[in-house]
Amino acid sequence: MVNSGNFVERGPIRLGMVGGGQGAFIGGVHRMAARLDGEFQLVAGALSSDPTRAKLSGAELGLDPERSYTSYAEMAKAEAARADGIEAVAIVTPNHMHYPAAKAFLDAGIHVICDKPLTSRLEDAKKLAAQAHSSGKLFVLTHNYTGYPMVRQAREMIADGMLGDLRVVQAQYAQDWMTEAVESKQAAWRTDPKQSGAGGATGDIGTHAYNLARFVTGLELDVLSADLSAFVDGRVLDDNAHIMLRFKPVGDAPAARGMLWASQVAPGNENGLTLRIYGTKGGLEWAQEHPNQLWYTPFGQEKRLISRGGPGAGAAAGRVTRIPSGHPEGYLEGFATIYAEAARAFRALRTPGGVVPPEVVYPSVDDGVEGVAFVEACVKSSSENAAWTALDL
Repeated sequence: MVNSGNFVERGPIRLGMVGGGQGAFIGGVHRMAARLDGEFQLVAGALSSDPTRAKLSGAELGLDPERSYTSYAEMAKAEAARADGIEAVAIVTPNHMHYPAAKAFLDAGIHVICDKPLTSRLEDAKKLAAQAHSSGKLFVLTHNYTGYPMVRQAREMIADGMLGDLRVVQAQYAQDWMTEAVESKQAAWRTDPKQSGAGGATGDIGTHAYNLARFVTGLELDVLSADLSAFVDGRVLDDNAHIMLRFKPVGDAPAARGMLWASQVAPGNENGLTLRIYGTKGGLEWAQEHPNQLWYTPFGQEKRLISRGGPGAGAAAGRVTRIPSGHPEGYLEGFATIYAEAARAFRALRTPGGVVPPEVVYPSVDDGVEGVAFVEACVKSSSENAAWTALDL
């Protein structure tokens, strides 16, 4: 909202939410992340596909009963008509509902923040991207690991040439919580192709590992070769993936090669997202379970530890660091960084003709299309005996 003169409203951005009601894990994470920096205020929601649960969930969160809706379509229409309607919506439903919900809010002229993967089908992802680009509204995808300060530190170091020409990229995301058949709300939709899409572990956590590798290195994928497995009896979607990656060459240097392992059946692993990158001048290693530390090894020299907020940490990490070194920042803060970047972008567009500052970085709808294309390429490759396959972009 723009007031008279040059004054732009600085109050919290009015936020709505679709999904994330009673019993939902990720909805609570999004709400905490949105609140952390005081940039958003949740004022409306369609928090469940069950009307009774939607109303109860809204009451628990203190929403005005008139703005606690029983469907996202009703919410989009009603909020667009209000003078104090929501400026952005967070979509935190199972994958198959991302497309229709996001489409409804873009149609209503409302910015979208959407959980990953973008959609359950590549065809829908492409349609959504085209609509987002033509709508003039922003579309933010919550690949939250891109918000970690030391991830941004690694990205800055690679962009500055500190690793030289990149040669090897290893991304790994290992969990063990689905080693046996799991009966829970969180597991049910992840193992159902009608709700999750074509990928199981590949879509749920493999997309995070792939996005992180792309975000940090800046490399573009050429082709991949995937071997997907569903080890648990009766499980339809993959719970383990081994994927070889060939990247496009940069300049005259040989093209980098990569490996990606995503598994939800690896006992002893809780949330083992790690990234290792090696180039002609040195290497970097980062692990999500120790997010405030980045190991840097210049070739032929000793291994060096760069810590968040400490000596050696650069400007990219500094602008998303909230507290002094030695005080851990992690999962919620990484999520909150994506929300804070979204807020900076939304505020920039509150002014007619406003432009999002170049230093504001967040995963976009185009990153979302690539993530869904990655999943479908993995499934296609695996079905063809790990044949080398390009993304359908």
